[in-house]
Amino acid sequence: MNVYLFVYDLMQFCGHSWIFTNMIIRFMSFGKDSLADTFYSIGLVMRLCQLLSVLEILHILVGIDKSRLFPRFLQITERIIVLFVVINSQEEVQGKYVVCVLFFLWNLLDVVRYTYNMLARTGIYYLPLTWLNFSLCILLYPLSVLAKGKEHLPSVYHCPILNPLAHTPSSCPFHSPSPSTSPMF
Repeated sequence: MNVYLFVYDLMQFCGHSWIFTNMIIRFMSFGKDSLADTFYSIGLVMRLCQLLSVLEILHILVGIDKSRLFPRFLQITERIIVLFVVINSQEEVQGKYVVCVLFFLWNLLDVVRYTYNMLARTGIYYLPLTWLNFSLCILLYPLSVLAKGKEHLPSVYHCPILNPLAHTPSSCPFHSPSPSTSPMF
């Protein structure tokens, strides 16, 4: 099972490092223009990596990974909801700068985490990487929450289910036509 988990961590590391590197190179090449189309350029790989991360919950439940279930479940569920419900389903959110910031923070954390996991599974414990793995989240998780808050508030404002005074009913992913606008059979 150790080989399987190593391969899983390697796949996640490759995906997240590709996203992270792509974001940095695009920013260095195109400047601020690259921030607005981050989701369009790396969104597919980001969605694949986040869907693959659902396996981590299964790893813990089956007992092949000794991580704690509750924190991992919260992290994965929150990312899936933010990525698929808020960002992927709302066109106006996809082009915002905050999506780039959020993806940068997530991938920075994941590149460090999966690197640490791969080395730990082979019995290598590099002290600076261990310190970075357990300390980086103290700084980056609050920044990630701030970025998500900046992203969610405008989305909540435009969603008629959550805000009855909203002017654009089609922008809410949970919107269903009201009885007065639905076709009669």
